[in-house]
Amino acid sequence: MTGHAARLRLRQIHRAASDLRRGVPVVIGGEKPLLIVAAETAGVDAVNEMKAISGAHPVLVLAPARAAAILRAPMSADARAVAVALPESIQSVDVYQSLADPMAPQPAIQGVLHAASAPPLSDAAISLAKIGRLLPALLASTLQGDAEAVLTRYGLMKVAAVDVLGYAETEIAGLRQIVSADVPLTDAPDSRIVAFRTDGSAIEHLAIVIGRPEKTDAPLVRIHSECFTGDLLGSMRCDCGEQLRGAIRRMAQDGAGILLYLAQEGRGIGLVNKLRAYGLQDRGLDTVDANRALGWGADERNFLIGATMLRIMGINRVRLLTNNPDKLDAMVACGIEVTGREPHLFAPNGVNDEYLATKATRFGHMLD
Repeated sequence: MTGHAARLRLRQIHRAASDLRRGVPVVIGGEKPLLIVAAETAGVDAVNEMKAISGAHPVLVLAPARAAAILRAPMSADARAVAVALPESIQSVDVYQSLADPMAPQPAIQGVLHAASAPPLSDAAISLAKIGRLLPALLASTLQGDAEAVLTRYGLMKVAAVDVLGYAETEIAGLRQIVSADVPLTDAPDSRIVAFRTDGSAIEHLAIVIGRPEKTDAPLVRIHSECFTGDLLGSMRCDCGEQLRGAIRRMAQDGAGILLYLAQEGRGIGLVNKLRAYGLQDRGLDTVDANRALGWGADERNFLIGATMLRIMGINRVRLLTNNPDKLDAMVACGIEVTGREPHLFAPNGVNDEYLATKATRFGHMLD
């Protein structure tokens, strides 16, 4: 795929994700094109438009984890999307949104819900919702007849299913350095920030570079996913702020290092969904089960982005400052040699005790 073609595909994906966020229907292109709208942003007008276009009531398509939570039954391990059949008498925007979001008001639903076969391309629809940091729940209808005529008449955006499903690889392949500027920090005066972006994407990842790590055989490196609540506000629910500032101090003491600051809030689910997960945690779920109740995976991050940033900067050997074995695996998978792991431990604060325990027991973090 040429650079121009990749940029065009990324641009189309981001425009389609933006339309979903605005409650506008989108078409997933393939052998049987699929008309979709995000359940959490769909208004009455959008649902009526879908009915007018397809001539039928849309089905509710969910990520398997969310469907399992609603139906209180395990889903097939091979399932990538599940349709939930709703009696016509209860199909409404409020019901759709309540089934998509466990934190939304939950109206009483008469009748028994059951799983149904998801229409073709539903897996791409779920992926597009996740790219837009929306709940992975959509209203969907398979288009009959001339899909291009529908696009023209209603002014809808179409994106190819294969492009959506290959989004992560395309994004990484197009990642490049944009700018570097000196930004002295309180705990590390000799520091600069390097910004990275993929053409066709508004998402920016940063490298906080301390000293001259390029002159070090294996500099200290930390992969840190952004955390608005912890990094900026000092939230006690996590240890992210302590890890961020502690890593910068450690690198300054070491003389050099790189902190990769990745735009992957809430383990990749976005800030709004992270706050939803917090609400579910307040009801008794742990981090893993809260994410799954929303339809997301336990950890949706892509650490290969960080490895690619290192390679662009000419860093191929590192000492990794982490407690997370997945980060070690990601570096090796992308050809970065990890000469050693440096633990990065902070004591519980009385609020984040269960959070840290979940990291150890369910994510395998090395906190001993």
